[in-house]
Amino acid sequence: MKNSEIVIKTENVTKIYSDNGIPVHALRGVDLTIHKGEFTAIVGPSGSGKTTLLNIISGLDMPTEGRVWLNNKLISEMSGKELSDFRRDHIGFIFQAYNLIPVLTVEENVEYIMLLQGVPKEERHKRVVEILKEVGLEGFEHRFPTQLSGGQQQRVAIARAMVANPSLILADEPTANLDSQTGSALLDKMRELNERTGMTFVFSTHDQMIMERAKRLVVLKDGHIEKDLWKE
Repeated sequence: MKNSEIVIKTENVTKIYSDNGIPVHALRGVDLTIHKGEFTAIVGPSGSGKTTLLNIISGLDMPTEGRVWLNNKLISEMSGKELSDFRRDHIGFIFQAYNLIPVLTVEENVEYIMLLQGVPKEERHKRVVEILKEVGLEGFEHRFPTQLSGGQQQRVAIARAMVANPSLILADEPTANLDSQTGSALLDKMRELNERTGMTFVFSTHDQMIMERAKRLVVLKDGHIEKDLWKE
């Protein structure tokens, strides 16, 4: 059963890139509505527009044409600071490239958003310890990203996204660098958070494990939605 509260809405979203002067249509008129509490996977072959769509619905990229709303606010009408503050307070990002800050320790990377939010030091430390235990990185607090494997860095990125309890998690191939056992355990944790708190998850993925757990599959092909499947 869908929640009536709309978190994300796109209307006729088109994105055209220029490749040596040749226009490349990454998205072609995408209309998509995501409601609070969804656990949705955007799937499709490489080049179908999955990551581009994820970047546009978060305001990290802007469409060539069309409109995007976040929590009923039109992104194009938000100032740079307003959009930045909104992302800080409401959206958790999990990037395929991790995007960890190399000069910060694991603890400092995970607590960074909470620091910007003004969460007290003791509370930050408590939450970091708890989330690192949940992602299997207990005792890694003082290591730097260069001292971690790719899979460990991805787990830090997942911990950082979830630790501030955002209302929306946007995840681009979050399990790409994880072994199947770790990936499965973290996805179960995300699904449990989704069920318990109503946190909304939107994934861009090729991973069968995510597709199996998703409540909704949005299938992209050649920049448009080919299928939109609800599993329950």
